[in-house]
Amino acid sequence: MAEKQEEPSNAQNGEPENAEEGEEKKKKVKREDLPPFEIVTGERLPAIFFKFQFRNVEYSSGRNKTFLCYVLETQGKESVTSRGYLEDEHAAAHAEMAFFNTILPKCESSLRYNITWYVSSSPCVTCADRITETLKKNKNLRLTIMVGRLFMWEEPEMQAALKKMKSAGCKLRIMKPQDFEYVWQNFVEQEEGEEAKSFVPWEDIQENFQYYEEKLAEIFH
Repeated sequence: MAEKQEEPSNAQNGEPENAEEGEEKKKKVKREDLPPFEIVTGERLPAIFFKFQFRNVEYSSGRNKTFLCYVLETQGKESVTSRGYLEDEHAAAHAEMAFFNTILPKCESSLRYNITWYVSSSPCVTCADRITETLKKNKNLRLTIMVGRLFMWEEPEMQAALKKMKSAGCKLRIMKPQDFEYVWQNFVEQEEGEEAKSFVPWEDIQENFQYYEEKLAEIFH
């Protein structure tokens, strides 16, 4: 199930191989015009990013960014749902940190927050610790994290950080094929003028899901 470790092409990294195609992509997405982590309502990540960054391979060669798609439900007198995505390419802070700093900078005690993240890989130790602290401080916040891959799961420090997250109330899950399809339908942009293309699972998607699910079960055992 392991993917060969090789230097990814520009296309694998989410960058078009063809320069002219790249210019068209820039005009369409206008990512360079956006400040780091600004979320535009209705913004969807390019399909080429999703296909490479979210793929649940065992060896994540070349995948050095974190893509975080979120659904934020705020429950008060009226329930409000917002969604969007973050990536950690343009600033020092990781996407998980950026969510708490920019999307949900303040948790009001009179409101309840149900948050679901769909993330290309699980958080690093620092981000996991921040998540744990945030959940302990804000009992009105519920967080479910669906991850495509486990990041450095063999490291004892990483395992300890994930266990602390779970103890603080965070629900950490491995993304099933249906979850990848959900992200494709709700967070990935489709070509204009075309009907939404159906999600095409990669060959080893189920096998890799089971692999990571077993590893996570061993960590939480």
